[in-house]
Amino acid sequence: MTIIKNRSELLFLYDVTDANPNGDPVDENKPRVDEETRKNFVTDVRLKRTIRDYLHDYKNKEIFILEVRDDDGSLKTKEARLDEFKDNQELLKECIDVRLFGATTAVRDKVMTLTGPVQFKYGKSLHRVEMKYVKGTTVMPSRADRRQGTFTERYILPYSLLAFYGVVNENAAQRQQIELTDADVNLLLEGMWNGTKNLMSTSKTGQMPRLLLQIIYKEKNFHLGELDRRIKFLSEKSDEEIRDIQDGKIDLTNLVKALNDHAETISEIRYKVDSRVQFILDDQDTLLENALKGFQFSALAL
Repeated sequence: MTIIKNRSELLFLYDVTDANPNGDPVDENKPRVDEETRKNFVTDVRLKRTIRDYLHDYKNKEIFILEVRDDDGSLKTKEARLDEFKDNQELLKECIDVRLFGATTAVRDKVMTLTGPVQFKYGKSLHRVEMKYVKGTTVMPSRADRRQGTFTERYILPYSLLAFYGVVNENAAQRQQIELTDADVNLLLEGMWNGTKNLMSTSKTGQMPRLLLQIIYKEKNFHLGELDRRIKFLSEKSDEEIRDIQDGKIDLTNLVKALNDHAETISEIRYKVDSRVQFILDDQDTLLENALKGFQFSALAL
């Protein structure tokens, strides 16, 4: 196997409609909202869970951080999961999530501390959001009152367009001898895009991937950084009134300027874009492909 040789950056946009993208378990499972900015945020752990579940359920990949149960229905402990692997090298070889995201374990004589080559910041909405409290009923009675159904309640966001930023760090892979391959990275991208579409639980249905960019660099130890801060979502509506991806347009001006300023460092740009997304460049409507002219770019087949 060949360890990845090039650093790359990831920009991933997806939106949420009438759903809860990442509930806070210590605050009534409400969507996470920054009290100062009123912007929705989603943890990197939630995105990694999406990727892990997709790779396990749809690609039949071995995943280490996974809810696994014994024959009697009880959850397997970390000790029991580690005992399924001969040593750390076998764990790395078998489990794609460890190659991607690393792992920290210390159980008896088995110790592993790996910083994953792939790391994400928290995702944050490109606009302010407004939380809604929804109450309903169920026909199934509760134990307390078996004569009638009970009330249900949950918190949702009518709309949130989220931007995630990540880095695939070739140095972290090579330094720790993590054999992360280009094929692994392609599966990561597939998990981000298709995994988001396949979030079909009661609280998660209503999420759609909108844009995925991978910027691959020629030079070692270099990347632009903060791709998520170089785009804007412009709308004629107030932030709280936004309900659809077509209620606004993604302004690529600052991002494209930064790319052009460092064009000599960029090897390739790979992308996937939803057909309903609208873009602006220098105050003019544009297609993503037109905005990327001058670069070697290709569409991701996900």
